[in-house]
Amino acid sequence: MGMTALWRTARLTTLLVLAATPGLMRSPLLASGQAASLTDARKLLEGLWSLESFEVRTPGKPPIVLKGQGLLTYDNFGNLHMEVRADPAAAELLRAAGIVIDKGVISTDGKAILDVPNHTLTYFLEGQPKSGGGPLAANRKRYYELKGDTLTLTTRDDKGAPMSIAVWRRAH
Repeated sequence: MGMTALWRTARLTTLLVLAATPGLMRSPLLASGQAASLTDARKLLEGLWSLESFEVRTPGKPPIVLKGQGLLTYDNFGNLHMEVRADPAAAELLRAAGIVIDKGVISTDGKAILDVPNHTLTYFLEGQPKSGGGPLAANRKRYYELKGDTLTLTTRDDKGAPMSIAVWRRAH
């Protein structure tokens, strides 16, 4: 599927979710009870985020804690760019865990569809199939929690256990 068709599908999916979910436009965003519309939620996520911590959990192995740096950018249309640079030791462990990493860099571009009631982001990433494995696979929803200037994105396995936890701080 070409990127134009993928973006059309993503936009259509957004419209279908909006149309099929009563009250979506006035659903809660934050666990603290703060209410926000979809537009408000997008505005809260907009901007440049700097990676504070990144951990990947694989069954039967100790967590992989990244010693590196990263930037995440969301714009007002839901477009995203993420780049995470890992130290060489972590890069090999991440690759073994099923994460696509090239020369120590995890880099993705695409679209994030926001589901406010469920606190999730669904990624449509350029050059990556929607299905696949690994803790950062595009078919895994990102569960988000936003507290002040801290954004936590978590992927979960089929039983709901965290597979990856990335903590980002809004860059000023």
